Amino acid sequence: MTRLTPVVERLRKHFAISKVCVVADRGMISAANIAALEKANIDYILGVRERSTKEVRTEVIEDDGVTIPLVIPRQRGETQLEIKDVTLRGRRYVLCRNEEEARKDAERRAVLLAGLERKLKEGDKALVGNKGFRRFVKSGPDKFAIDYEKAENDAKFDGIFVLRTNTKLSAREVVLRYRNLLAVEDAFRTAKALLATRPIYHKTDAGIRGHVFCTFLALVLRKELCDRLAARRCQGLEWQRIIDDLDDLSEIEVEQDGRRALLRTAPGSTIDPICRALGISLPPVFQEFEPQ
Repeated sequence: MTRLTPVVERLRKHFAISKVCVVADRGMISAANIAALEKANIDYILGVRERSTKEVRTEVIEDDGVTIPLVIPRQRGETQLEIKDVTLRGRRYVLCRNEEEARKDAERRAVLLAGLERKLKEGDKALVGNKGFRRFVKSGPDKFAIDYEKAENDAKFDGIFVLRTNTKLSAREVVLRYRNLLAVEDAFRTAKALLATRPIYHKTDAGIRGHVFCTFLALVLRKELCDRLAARRCQGLEWQRIIDDLDDLSEIEVEQDGRRALLRTAPGSTIDPICRALGISLPPVFQEFEPQ
């Protein structure tokens, strides 16, 4: 609470933003944070801890309201969601169920229960140190056993995630705004790994600001290139391959027998679609200088 709202207010004032919406994962949700955001008249979309929030666990996921479908295109395939608007005592939630993730959750639990059954046959000591097993274990008078009621309750959360919001956006829009966090996480990962902007060796504020600026500029250029490639339907190009091909593309000056020329290296497989997307062409492989 002492960090979130001051940062939001500083950004709002610095960039003259009249209306802002905070989108954050479940690590940011707390009664104090929500109260501070509402007091400052700031919209929010926050992830909810489904299992530990009693209202969500006992009422929201049990709501029998009408669900609406939402299909989100991905680079490969699509994500199919069923979403539902639920309002309880003035608090608005958006319940989402991912059918593909629900199947995966069910399969993982089935594997876990099968392994637990095998371990129980080996004796109680086989359960020591395995937190996954302990989730579905109950103690009897003489030995441990599988708690199938816990497993059944756990199945209610298969493929489920819940959002808390005070916005007037539709349920679909709320989900799409929240999923934009994936783009933020991808930007950090890209900046650190693919664009190799870390580690940072700076001791002055000016140096740090310059580094952050260059990192953000690199992300903007990457986004622009990806958008232009997508507009030309150039799908499936791996960013690491693009960087490697651009890094390998070079031009050197050679001189022999009093003659000077430029030699260009052979382009990688991604260079041609990149050049077409940007509307540029490579120089010739061989360019001889005019004699002086």
